[in-house]
Amino acid sequence: FNPLHGEVHQDMEQPLCHYFIASSHNTYLSGDQLLSQSRAEMYARVLQAGCRCVEVDCWDGPDGEPVVHHGYTLTSKILFRDVAETINKYAFIKNEFPVILSIENHCSIQQQKKIAQYLKEIFGDKLDLSSVSTGDPRQLPSPQDLKGKILVKV
Repeated sequence: FNPLHGEVHQDMEQPLCHYFIASSHNTYLSGDQLLSQSRAEMYARVLQAGCRCVEVDCWDGPDGEPVVHHGYTLTSKILFRDVAETINKYAFIKNEFPVILSIENHCSIQQQKKIAQYLKEIFGDKLDLSSVSTGDPRQLPSPQDLKGKILVKV
């Protein structure tokens, strides 16, 4: 392995939409999407492998706590809070470029508020709360500008 291939060698000052982004689908699943286990550790694995966009399928859970799982299947459920804590711990160990949380939201307003609370509490200053108008993609920030930031798309 040529060590130079492990370094970023592109211009990272262009708008975010100019890049291909390594993404994960059903990130939380350890196996198939019908019967397998959901595990927060799967986020650690994909983030350390270079993934920069992870999927979080959020559903109403018991006791007002949102959960992550593949809806309408027999996959196990994990707490959203545990997923956010794992992402926070591993997001920037191998890579400083932004992490995008692709949230598939199936939660009630009450549990959406809980998700927002956890995002703010757990990610703190890493959470990008800036407002971006998507009308002109040339106005999007660059990966360089967003280093160390967590972005949320819903």
